Amino acid sequence: MEHALRAALIDWLRAAPAPLNALNAVEEETPLRTAPPWLGIAASASADWSTKDRKGREIRLALELHTRGDDPAADGALVAAIDRRVEDLPPRQPAFAIASTRFLRARAERRANNRRSMLLEYRFRCLANA
Repeated sequence: MEHALRAALIDWLRAAPAPLNALNAVEEETPLRTAPPWLGIAASASADWSTKDRKGREIRLALELHTRGDDPAADGALVAAIDRRVEDLPPRQPAFAIASTRFLRARAERRANNRRSMLLEYRFRCLANA
C-alpha cells in the first residue's frame, strides 16, 4: 500500500495547477540534475493499521521542497499550495482508500548558495479495497 500511495501522490502533485506547475520536477527521489524549485519524497515508513476484515497501513511520508532565494517568506505560497494539494488527494484509489490524512510537522533549512529546503511530513491511514 505504501508504494501505491507514493505513486498516487506523485501523480496527483504532478497534475497540480499553479503555483505547483512551476516546479521543475516532482519526483519520488531527489532528481539528479534539476534546478530548484523541485519537490521529492524524502522518506516514508508504514505500520500495520488493519481491521478485522481489511488490511490497513498507517503511512508516514515526508516531502522535501528545494528552492533558491534570500527571502525566507518567499516560499510560503508554494508550501501552502503543496499542503492543500496533499490534503485534497482523492480518498478513493484503485488499490486502497485513504481513511484520513494529517499534517504532522514541517522543518525549514537554509543551505549554501541561497538554497532552501522545507520538509513536510504527513500521516495517511489507508485501508485496502475489498
